[in-house]
Amino acid sequence: MLFAYRALQGGKIISRQIDAENEQAVLNYLKQEKLFPISVHPAASALDQVLGELDRVSFNDVVDLTRQIAIMLNAGLTLIDCLDILKKQVTKPALLKIINSIDKEVKGGSSLSVALKKYPNHFSNLYISLVKSGEASGKLSDILLKLSDNLEKQREFRGKMKGALIYPTIVVIGMVAVMFIMITFVVPKLLGLYKDFNIELPFTTKILIAVSSFSAQFWPFIIVATFAIVVLFKQYLRTKAGKLMFDSLILKVPVIKNVVRISALVDSTRTLSILINSGVSILDGLSIVVETTDNAIYEAAFRDIYTQVEKGSSLGAAMTKQQVFPPLLVQMTTVGEQTGHLDETLLRVSNYFEMESAMAVKAMTTLIEPLILVFLGLGVGFLVMSVITPIYNLTNSFQ
Repeated sequence: MLFAYRALQGGKIISRQIDAENEQAVLNYLKQEKLFPISVHPAASALDQVLGELDRVSFNDVVDLTRQIAIMLNAGLTLIDCLDILKKQVTKPALLKIINSIDKEVKGGSSLSVALKKYPNHFSNLYISLVKSGEASGKLSDILLKLSDNLEKQREFRGKMKGALIYPTIVVIGMVAVMFIMITFVVPKLLGLYKDFNIELPFTTKILIAVSSFSAQFWPFIIVATFAIVVLFKQYLRTKAGKLMFDSLILKVPVIKNVVRISALVDSTRTLSILINSGVSILDGLSIVVETTDNAIYEAAFRDIYTQVEKGSSLGAAMTKQQVFPPLLVQMTTVGEQTGHLDETLLRVSNYFEMESAMAVKAMTTLIEPLILVFLGLGVGFLVMSVITPIYNLTNSFQ
């Protein structure tokens, strides 16, 4: 049986795996090797690791859980009753583990917001802040209903984006794979026929021969290099500089920039509206918006707005200094502050941007599909012309 252990060796913690009959055998081995054991447990198999990935709590699980708790609380059940019912209904082990932990914390005297803080990867600061506000005001059921509405709208928008991008993504991946196979394995056999004939090859054919020869000779290195570049690029995007660079770049790409810009405005305005309506101060609301905004450009803008409001400026005046916000949002925010209905105004603006986002996604989809077909046609045309033109010249020379 395979065991995984962590032990102390020369002041350093090491993690290894060993095949042994039981845990005691592992401990005996560590004692012989003069290692101080920290933990010993059965190692997860490859299948268990895959199943663990499948069992992970997803965003959809959190959305459904929030909606269920909100409905039951609104029906008059206590939070403990809600958790007891959920423990009987939920079948996903990872989600059930979280519910059991929350139930244990709540029954032990902790609040729901405190219990949720143990799972920051699943429950955001916005989520926890709204729950805490609902507990303080005694309107937890109403807050959770609003929160579930917000989460469901986020899920709907993500679904639209995935649906819009899945076809172009599959086509692009298929196109690249086919072109790579053709150039690496098929084209060299066709172009090898031209070596026996003394004819002048077109410029496009010479380019294809050079690319094909390189790919045929170094294709394993090309695959490894491509994989390494993708991994390194993803790592770079996780850095602050990389994220700032990527977000700045994507806001300059035609059509796509509209989708990114509007989606950022939808999330931020709706989030701020819900927070203010729940009794959270504007400053606290802005700090949460800063933390929950995905785009680095808008995050920086809201961070600057937070600083201005903290110094005594109004939200509308602070927004005026930021070029990333459209005039409509600035004007409506100013009106909302003047009338004392900022939360309602921001919610209306959010609904307007949501309708715009649907049109922006549709426009992006409409434009991307023909563009892909055009590039596909150009690639196939280049390939065909490079292979067929020498054959045509060869037949003419025989005549």
